Amino acid sequence: MDSTPPASTGLLHALRSFGDGILGSIEDRLSLLAVELQEEKFRLIQIFIWISAAVFTGMLAITFASLAIVYLFWDTARLAVLVGFTVIYFGALAAIVISFRRYIARQPKPFAATLTELKEDRECIRQES
Repeated sequence: MDSTPPASTGLLHALRSFGDGILGSIEDRLSLLAVELQEEKFRLIQIFIWISAAVFTGMLAITFASLAIVYLFWDTARLAVLVGFTVIYFGALAAIVISFRRYIARQPKPFAATLTELKEDRECIRQES
């Protein structure tokens, strides 16, 4: 004999199904949010590592190259070389800042996929009403 109880029908079953659907949707959205948080964390760590490496090696290269050139012109044009380096370094700083701002502007918004899914859910709910 079959020992499974008959499927319940009516208001209680409908409420349970509705609640199960809502909880399932919330679980899906939270899972997506967790994945996006992890991706954002990894992306920020990678950006920090790349920036740190670039700044460290760049500063070493600039420092030693500048010292070598100033040493070469120590007797003849020491001040002119130092002023020239200052202008070049400020120009490079401006170019880097502008490029970095463009890079940040091109990045996708954090949690874009989660926000899109929530927007689609709201539109779906509104259409059914």
